[in-house]
Amino acid sequence: MNYAIIDVETTGLSGSGNKITEIAIALHDGHKVLDQYHTLVNPQVPISGYVVGLTGIDDSMVAQAPVFSEIASDVLRFTEGNVFVAHNVNFDYNVIRNEFKSIGIDFSRKKLCTVRLSRKIFPGLRSYSLGKLCNYLEIQLNNRHRAKGDTDATVILFEKLLQNDLNGEIPKQLNVRSGEGALPAMLSKETYDNLPERPGIYYFKNQNGKIIYVGKAINVKKRVLSHFYDKKAKEIALCRETAHIDFEESGSELTALLMESVAIKHHYPKYNRAQKRTNKGFAVLAYTNRKGILQLGYNKAALVPQPIAIFYSVNECMQFLESLCKKFDLCPKYTQLLPSGAGNEKCNHYKFDNCRGICIDGEPVSQYNKRVQQAISSTKMETDSFVVVTKGRTQQENSIVLVENGLYKGYGFIKKAEQINNFDAFTNCIQLQNSNSDVMRIIQQYMLQHENAEVIYHSKMQAM
Repeated sequence: MNYAIIDVETTGLSGSGNKITEIAIALHDGHKVLDQYHTLVNPQVPISGYVVGLTGIDDSMVAQAPVFSEIASDVLRFTEGNVFVAHNVNFDYNVIRNEFKSIGIDFSRKKLCTVRLSRKIFPGLRSYSLGKLCNYLEIQLNNRHRAKGDTDATVILFEKLLQNDLNGEIPKQLNVRSGEGALPAMLSKETYDNLPERPGIYYFKNQNGKIIYVGKAINVKKRVLSHFYDKKAKEIALCRETAHIDFEESGSELTALLMESVAIKHHYPKYNRAQKRTNKGFAVLAYTNRKGILQLGYNKAALVPQPIAIFYSVNECMQFLESLCKKFDLCPKYTQLLPSGAGNEKCNHYKFDNCRGICIDGEPVSQYNKRVQQAISSTKMETDSFVVVTKGRTQQENSIVLVENGLYKGYGFIKKAEQINNFDAFTNCIQLQNSNSDVMRIIQQYMLQHENAEVIYHSKMQAM
């Protein structure tokens, strides 16, 4: 069996748009190097400044080099029928495969990763980067971050791996059925195999144990695997850093969504973008103005100590106030839907004209205020407390999500056999959490999409 030991330098660090700037290949028969190939490559796109600083390869160096289509036959000749070997093999392999795809050729080879092999054959090291491995194994590494220098060092590393492979790790990893080839180089197959095929959240961690991504899934194992096959730049970079994966089971999708939101805000992972910053929302409020009129409006929730209702956009607040205006014949000027102004001009709103004239002194203030109080009371009556009941982590339990007076309180798990006769008892079964726009939207969306969801309302429980 022959091996094509390869290293490429590229225009960037990841992603499908990453182009080759340099490639080196050493053909190895398992004992010695049989042949070698090395060339710069014109990527026909600019090289990023970071990569120029790392490799020393700039646009001027590759301007007269051949483009990939001109060297494709050489790469095919060196790799045909041979095992593709590289340090963090999925990166080099995917870059080369994408280059071939761009010229209409389907490139497919068996792969071996010297990072993954090193973790098995030389266990217990703090780092498996090429530089650190070379220091540990006393391999001379010249021209670091250049294709020829890194390939020469990887050849010696591979020879040491062959010599020390006492448990047959190389044949195991060449076995396609093992599935190891799809996993990130630093992630053990045992870690992946232990993932559940049930709902929950998962934590991608780097080699220092730092959480770099949090996700949720109905099937954790299946969702995690999809990250490894995704060729987006973010996913490739994420997988290159992933050394371990932890998980927590949730029982249901709703609980998984809420757990994920909490974890993202707590750990602030590098590769999560959504839900890092919380919109604290807007509050509908009531106050008495200088004319003695009870006026409705909205402001940032943090500035309103006793809100009538909480929403998470100005548009939602306005829609809510419009509904009160229409239902209770309130004036748009005194519900912050129109500028109140200094004069006594009649209000003029494009959606409705049912104001009874408070804006032009056309009705008594006390009569108008009475309708405003009715509007406020109706809102409070509609803001009930409730518990959403979903599947638990086992057949013997349920997952619950508690909302009190329109605000999320937390999630938890309760045994099916446990009898709850008092609504307040649900509080003892949950992990208290902060309410915010993200979790309230998650709950609202879930209830809209699951009309038959099991919901226990405080008001109905009291009436029983």
